[in-house]
Amino acid sequence: MTAKLTLGPVLFNWAPEKWRDFYFGIADEALVDSVCIGEVVCAKRAAFTDPVLPEVIARLEAGGKEIIHSTLALIMNDDEMRRVRAIAAEPGHLVEANDISAVALLRGRPHAIGPFVNVYNEATLAYLARLGATRVSLPGELPAGSLAVLAKSTPVELEVQVFGRLPLALSARCYHARAHNLHKDGCQYVCADDPDGLDVETLDGEPLFVVNGTQTLSYTYCNLVGELEALGAAGIGRFRLSPQDIDMVAVARIFRDVLDGREEPLAGFHRLGGLAGPIPFSNGFYHGGEGVKSLPSPFAND
Repeated sequence: MTAKLTLGPVLFNWAPEKWRDFYFGIADEALVDSVCIGEVVCAKRAAFTDPVLPEVIARLEAGGKEIIHSTLALIMNDDEMRRVRAIAAEPGHLVEANDISAVALLRGRPHAIGPFVNVYNEATLAYLARLGATRVSLPGELPAGSLAVLAKSTPVELEVQVFGRLPLALSARCYHARAHNLHKDGCQYVCADDPDGLDVETLDGEPLFVVNGTQTLSYTYCNLVGELEALGAAGIGRFRLSPQDIDMVAVARIFRDVLDGREEPLAGFHRLGGLAGPIPFSNGFYHGGEGVKSLPSPFAND
């Protein structure tokens, strides 16, 4: 079975033109099988991207990409619930539920489960499958042993994030607005000033997290290029790349080359490092340690 690559939704507040052109590039050049679209973090941002969504969808379809419409991960009011209902009612595209209420709306029809829904055991997988889920993107904090157990008896296709900042938490509060002494309702969309997130440092001045509006993510980029073979052997068949403000077409090409055996993982790791620049990599969760850590991969001694 050929391993599949999924590009997750853009989590950051990019200008509509940048957002549109990013997906145009993915449609025309990226070696990915599936592409997630839609606002996941803050419904207020959708007003900027919704007008260009039809042309993005058309371009992705012309590029032969499977389209997945991702829903909000935190629903705060009736307007946001109506938005999720409208997405759930759309025909033609697979919908990815990132909140359990969206799962209820999609019940009885094929759908995907996003990484914001906590899926930690076989019983949860079986329950979601009975409701109609055909694909589950697992939370990024699961270690290798847990992934293998889930893959052993799963009734659905499983996906693991292998690149990009890991989503850690969502809040009703907007951290970006707070950092600028603004209220959430009058945020002035200051999150747009940080297209890859706003760094959060410890008291010792060490970067640890980034904030993205109401969301907290890892400062490091998760990078499991060295673990792809082990993940595949465990039964994981789909791998997710989370968009960052770097050349994601090149990132996708590296992962595709490693998956297809055209490039060694070590060479891919170094190429990814050149793309990521100063942002360090991490794989600690996968190895059962602290998520921020970069622990030895199979090629560590090469």
